[in-house]
Amino acid sequence: MTTAWLTRPETDADRDQIREVNLAAFPTAHEADLVEALRTDPAAWLPGLSWIAQRPDGVIDGFALLTRCHVDGSPALALGPCAVRPEQQRRGAGSAAIRAALDAARQQGENLVLVLGHAEYYPRFGFAPASRLAIRPPFDVEDRYMMALVFDPARPVPSGTIRYADAFGV
Repeated sequence: MTTAWLTRPETDADRDQIREVNLAAFPTAHEADLVEALRTDPAAWLPGLSWIAQRPDGVIDGFALLTRCHVDGSPALALGPCAVRPEQQRRGAGSAAIRAALDAARQQGENLVLVLGHAEYYPRFGFAPASRLAIRPPFDVEDRYMMALVFDPARPVPSGTIRYADAFGV
């Protein structure tokens, strides 16, 4: 079944459904709570970079969030949490929300996005191991799971250690 996903930035009215999507997609409330904590952090939350994918009937099935992080003091974005209702997985809701969020970030002049995630999934969006850019997380993780996406390689790209928003707890 193919669904025509409508993507758009989240609104205040979407918060309950976004929480439901995250609670359904993950085994604990950690990610849902993380999204709410990030919303309250003005140093991390960036207007227009929390995106949803919804069905024509208005039900939200996919979610992607970009928040401010830094690489040795230079601004970058962290992608995640990203979530899809289990019954809608593998139907494009997650990809639609992620692509829309990345497009919005590019249009806002951002250049570097980092993600810790599935090495088989995120390369479809252009992500590659962050180590190729001399970027590393502040914790130990297998190289292939920490990825970076640069929108314009002609612009300077920082190297060094990632500093996430406080809500991530790392």
